[in-house]
Amino acid sequence: MKHLLLFILLSTSMVFSQNELTHDVYFNTDEYDVPLTEENRILLFISSLDTIPIQKISIYGFCDDRGSNDYNLELSQNRANTIKELFSGYGIDESLITNVNGKGEILLKVLNEEEVHKIRGLNRKVEIIVTPKTEEKKPEKKPVEVTEIKKDEPKEKKKVTTEDIAKGTIKKGDKIILDKIYFKTSYSYVTPESKKTLENLAKLLVDKKNIYFTIQGHVCCTQMSRDAIDKKTKKRNLSVARAKYIYDYLAKKGVDKKRMKYVGMRRKFPLGGDPKFDRRVEILVTYVGKED
Repeated sequence: MKHLLLFILLSTSMVFSQNELTHDVYFNTDEYDVPLTEENRILLFISSLDTIPIQKISIYGFCDDRGSNDYNLELSQNRANTIKELFSGYGIDESLITNVNGKGEILLKVLNEEEVHKIRGLNRKVEIIVTPKTEEKKPEKKPVEVTEIKKDEPKEKKKVTTEDIAKGTIKKGDKIILDKIYFKTSYSYVTPESKKTLENLAKLLVDKKNIYFTIQGHVCCTQMSRDAIDKKTKKRNLSVARAKYIYDYLAKKGVDKKRMKYVGMRRKFPLGGDPKFDRRVEILVTYVGKED
């Protein structure tokens, strides 16, 4: 039974076909708020979609077998709605989300009574199915005799910086790499030369009260996308600790906590080059309201 349960756990986040990517989000009993650990996993999943052209996203909510049919149907729909809002908040175009359905309860099927609690935990979930766009085969063109063909150079994507915050040109989905904010190796606090940049960032965000965002922490030099160990606490959560350091600093300087979230991205998205550039934080803009 232990081997069967392990297989179920591993299979929940696997790609189940060549054309679709899946991710499962698990909830606490009778709740539809996403636990922080699950939100971190969702963010990693969303970030992995950055380079994938998406055709559609389907979101299906489920409950365990406890509770009435009507209660479970409503709870499963609320769970699906929560994930849709989360996806939109992290910059996913809502028009891509074509299905958001609560499916109610999943009937309990176990062979061993000792596994009931674990199986029910796996049934309290939302299934996310991402269908990428299929590439259309372009007809072959006959060669044309020309003396010279000039190719347009690819346009470089505009880099978003803190200047865009000051100008008011920032928009939902923008990601700002905070230049000149670097962390001491293996610790969650910034180097002395980073303090001035951090102070300027705080002033901008205190002034621009209409910007909501998530602070993403990163680390360098670990294997297989693992998080690094914080030497101060001895915990393997350094990317989270770095994001929280910035969160606490901004809150202390007057940025409303309701506007901010923080997550650890581990070493999932290295920039390459000098390791100090991976000891970083980035800001993902999740909402921009009208300025007062």
